[in-house]
Amino acid sequence: MLSRRVCAVLAGGLVLGVGATMTLAAWNDSEFGGATFTAGRFDIVGAIDGTTFSSHASTAPAALSFTAPFNAIAPGNTVHALFSVRTANPSVAGALQLSVTSTAGTGLGPFLRYGVRTIAGTTCNATTYAAGTAVVPDNSTMATGGTGTQAVAANGGSTVNYCFAVTLPAGTDNTAQGLTAIQTWQVAGTSS
Repeated sequence: MLSRRVCAVLAGGLVLGVGATMTLAAWNDSEFGGATFTAGRFDIVGAIDGTTFSSHASTAPAALSFTAPFNAIAPGNTVHALFSVRTANPSVAGALQLSVTSTAGTGLGPFLRYGVRTIAGTTCNATTYAAGTAVVPDNSTMATGGTGTQAVAANGGSTVNYCFAVTLPAGTDNTAQGLTAIQTWQVAGTSS
């Protein structure tokens, strides 16, 4: 009886061995998938004329071209300037936020009031300003930043045209005569 059991176990092992050999002899193949990931970039550029775009560092901001008489502003005068911003090419899309970096000079800043609106074209004057969408409310102090954000498309696909209106209010007293104000704004971009 013991020899039958041993023979049965050996026969079973033989069958398993033959099955294992058959599996090892089968052909096989594999497929693999992979990818290389590259980070996009986000870069914005500005122009004071709406057409000649370049980067402007905080140490060398774009010199906005205000209408006359910005260099001899008198009470009741309002001057306007354009600053256009878009994404560079290549760049992903994003959002822009206007803020104030600094107000310096010899003391004219506290007397001045301003507002900023986005406009449809690149002509910034009293008429196009009035038709624009408010970014900085009219009659704001020079330390007031923008409210909300403005979207810009990828690869320079859209431009935000900011129209600045700076006023020396009527009734400004004589102590403002001959003073200067050096204003620096920042348009900060965030990718989306």
